[in-house]
Amino acid sequence: MDRSAKGGGSRTDTGVWVAGVDVGGTGVRIALARLGPDGRPRPAARTDLAVATRTGPGGVDAGALLDVLLPALDALLAGGGDRRGPGGVRALALGATGMVALGRDLAARLPGPLAARSGACRLVLASDAVCAYAGALGAGPGVVVAAGTGLVALGTGPAGGWRRADGWGHLLGDCGGGAWIGRAALDAALRWHDGRDGGSAALLARAAGRYGPPEGWPAVFQGPDRAALLAGLAPEVAAAAAADPVAAAVLDRAADEIAGTAAAVAAGAAARRIALTGRLFELPGLRDAVAARLTRRLPDVLLPAPDGDPLLGALRLAAAAARGNLPWPEQPPLLRVLACT
Repeated sequence: MDRSAKGGGSRTDTGVWVAGVDVGGTGVRIALARLGPDGRPRPAARTDLAVATRTGPGGVDAGALLDVLLPALDALLAGGGDRRGPGGVRALALGATGMVALGRDLAARLPGPLAARSGACRLVLASDAVCAYAGALGAGPGVVVAAGTGLVALGTGPAGGWRRADGWGHLLGDCGGGAWIGRAALDAALRWHDGRDGGSAALLARAAGRYGPPEGWPAVFQGPDRAALLAGLAPEVAAAAAADPVAAAVLDRAADEIAGTAAAVAAGAAARRIALTGRLFELPGLRDAVAARLTRRLPDVLLPAPDGDPLLGALRLAAAAARGNLPWPEQPPLLRVLACT
């Protein structure tokens, strides 16, 4: 729930609905909310779908996403007769992984079907990092680190505009993210298998338990869900770290990478607040390790608890679009607002 809706004031709803969609590397989350008299979204219904984001030559596969998204959106909208059309879902915001570098197909193909099915008169298309920012920090200046399958830091400060670091995908970057951790673990596993230096028997055993014998791994990681498969090994690395120094070293390097990415954006944006968000920070000790490194790098840093998750951020973006007052920098492809006819 949106913390800004807690405490004081009326809980009366305005009758205006907004919708938010969060498309991550391993799932799609959709929520509906009513706007309160203060214009803030009050979540009312949601659905979570465990489905890996598919990519192709044009980037994230918009057709595959629509095949999953539209039926789920229809089901949520069917929950109330006032959720469609004028006065119903006034705005819909969708944040997606890969929107910046791989989002051309999304930007071209999503608006029409989403507007037609929801009845929204305004659509917001955003990077998942923008949704993470809006969910964690609201409209104030600062930096958010969104850590899941991938890794990106995004911030804005007194000068305006977005500052971004990493988020380059699992082949080129996302250093310290879930797929990066999984790839480092597989490297250590194969080193042990081959008898090379730097190997880990513990990580070989855990990886083999998940993916089968090493000889089959090249085929396992040929599909479009490669990043999600790699990230799936991250919890195994955390579980092995207590007894295996190689696994512990992988997590230490991940913490170094995450802190360095966050510090780079904080310096560029002249921002002191840094929020750490995403499922990767559920790994034991990782949040504390990153926070300790940031405190050493930036003695005046503030590390507030996030208000909420990227789905809340999508609802906040939709609410702002419905009000016609977007407090975040509109800077395509990171963030764009479209009026629907």
